[in-house]
Amino acid sequence: MMLKKYTTSILLLLAAAPFSQGQDKALVNTSKSQFAKLQAVNLTDVKWTTGFWADRYEVCEKSMMPHMLDMYLNDSISHGYANFEIAAGLKEGEHIGPPFHDGDFYKMLEAAIVIAAENNDKALTEKIDSIIAVIGMTQRADGYIHTPVMISERLHPETKKTFSERMDFETYNMGHLQTAACVHYRLTGKRTLMDIAIRATEFLYNYYKDHAHELAQNAICPSHYMGVTEMYRTLGDPRYLELATGLIDIRDQVEDGHDHNQDRIPFRRQTKAQGHAVRANYLYAGAADVYAETGDQSLMAALDAIWNDLVGNKLYITGGCGALYDGVSPNGTTYDQPSIQQVHQAYGADYELPNLTAHNESCANIGNLLWNYRMLQVTADAKYADVMERVMYNSLLAAVSLDGIRHFYTNPLAVADELSHDLRWSKDREPYISYCNCCPPNTARTVAEINNYMYSLSDDGLYVNFYGANELNTTLENGDVLQLDQQTDYPWDGKVELKVLNTLKNEMTLHLRIPAWCKDAGLTVNGQPVAAKPEAGTYFAVSRKWKKGDQIRLNLPMPVQLMESNPMVEETRGLVAVQRGPVVYCVETADLPAGTNVFNVAVDAAKELKPEPIEIDGAKMIALKGEGVLLTGSSWKNKLYQPVNLDEKATRIALSFVPYYAWDNRGKGEMSVWILLKR
Repeated sequence: MMLKKYTTSILLLLAAAPFSQGQDKALVNTSKSQFAKLQAVNLTDVKWTTGFWADRYEVCEKSMMPHMLDMYLNDSISHGYANFEIAAGLKEGEHIGPPFHDGDFYKMLEAAIVIAAENNDKALTEKIDSIIAVIGMTQRADGYIHTPVMISERLHPETKKTFSERMDFETYNMGHLQTAACVHYRLTGKRTLMDIAIRATEFLYNYYKDHAHELAQNAICPSHYMGVTEMYRTLGDPRYLELATGLIDIRDQVEDGHDHNQDRIPFRRQTKAQGHAVRANYLYAGAADVYAETGDQSLMAALDAIWNDLVGNKLYITGGCGALYDGVSPNGTTYDQPSIQQVHQAYGADYELPNLTAHNESCANIGNLLWNYRMLQVTADAKYADVMERVMYNSLLAAVSLDGIRHFYTNPLAVADELSHDLRWSKDREPYISYCNCCPPNTARTVAEINNYMYSLSDDGLYVNFYGANELNTTLENGDVLQLDQQTDYPWDGKVELKVLNTLKNEMTLHLRIPAWCKDAGLTVNGQPVAAKPEAGTYFAVSRKWKKGDQIRLNLPMPVQLMESNPMVEETRGLVAVQRGPVVYCVETADLPAGTNVFNVAVDAAKELKPEPIEIDGAKMIALKGEGVLLTGSSWKNKLYQPVNLDEKATRIALSFVPYYAWDNRGKGEMSVWILLKR
């Protein structure tokens, strides 16, 4: 009765309240979060116009999202939707697929929701409405929703398996339902998906109150920390904040905890990024959400320590994270061999960053983006945007082919013909990853929502977090409407022009991010240089009463940089990576003479690499071309060691680097981000 009472009251409250047209249509709504310094603009406030992100969004809208959605609706390929139909009694059959299949489908649905709303796509909207109706038919009377259990209960009514298997991912699935529901309600005003999410959240709240210890054991990949917090932000029910906070607190009750799931020791005592990287990053993002609402400094202390460990010891140059396929936790091991904790898809030890066997699951890289975005919101510190940008232009987009059809589960930084192309997961992108298709819909929704990361609002004005040609039409916190046009060919060109399209009533501060990689930025306002010099890795503030026609020109020089790693990273000691602006590059055999091994190629430090426009599979980009060296010394066939050949010959060759995200779009071949250096 208590569940019914609360659920009915909050549904009536939601029905009575008019849908707000204010600043609450953001992906992550911190507009009322007491401890967040920034809030996002509405998802519909930013429209791509031309250039890089306009092209990537168009691929997502016209290819990536519809292709993936069609596969989920085709039960000969995926049971992602069929499981809901079976659970609803619309089809006969059994559950097929991993237990987290529901969550993957909710991510796919979220991508479709955003694209339908942003483009006023009525046909897609009708399809979404019909899908939501079927999802609702699967929900149990108490609010529980999870198709593996619902189908089992339908086939075997005497069983009730709620939270009977720790690896059943029930709360993970509900978390993605909650997130998708908040986005759907904010963009459309419709309650259909939100009503389902409310009942699921009420179920979790009541289960938390009555069975906290049991619920603590079932927090695998805790997307529900973000989901429950977003439900609180949407509805304002204080019980939901109590639940979000309590979900983190009860982690301390886990028995026989494991570094793999970040619950061997209480979260607030953790200082290292550890265990399964997706689960870790979702946990960290959720904890940052709770901090934004509560200001709990013990959460921020842990997040700061873990972030410093990640960025200082465990982050790939591409923004990828989670180096290990399989390994042993460097934090939980003991001299007692049976108690050593195995991990997989996980963070390893400090500086353990292999290239050929790098795991870097696409979902982990996206989790890194989600976490850093929330840290940016609560702190307004540009260092978090720098990490986000590293992910956005490198490991995020590497997860999907340029045509939006094929996807990676893992993201290595090197591929060699001599070693298997299939280290459990294929080293070629696949249209549908049958064993575990969690990453493709996650990529689709992230690309669809990138526009919401571009700007943030603050008490004094606007933060420009990232650069890409777009039009902004938003309402500032003081009530002023701001219309802004951004013109740029970023990330290929560092020249950015912002034009104010309307006169503001009040003074506004414009905070422009100066990326950490840019050491000589220049800025003019209406043709006049600013007095102070913009500093790399910070936001540069310009305050004035802006009027129609004001122009801000930002110049971010993009020299080609040869990057080296900390010498403690054994796998890249003595090697270099090539970076220009935020884009990391790689060498592929497609650009080398036939039969050339990429690991025998060296970049010549004395020779300039020059930017040159190219196209790969219809996508425009900048390659870096110049002269390199091919080492043609002794054969390594059937040899592990041999004396150094001081007479090794070096042949001059034309050398071309392509963006890392564009690799594997021209057929099979070798690839490497890190290569030899000729000084």
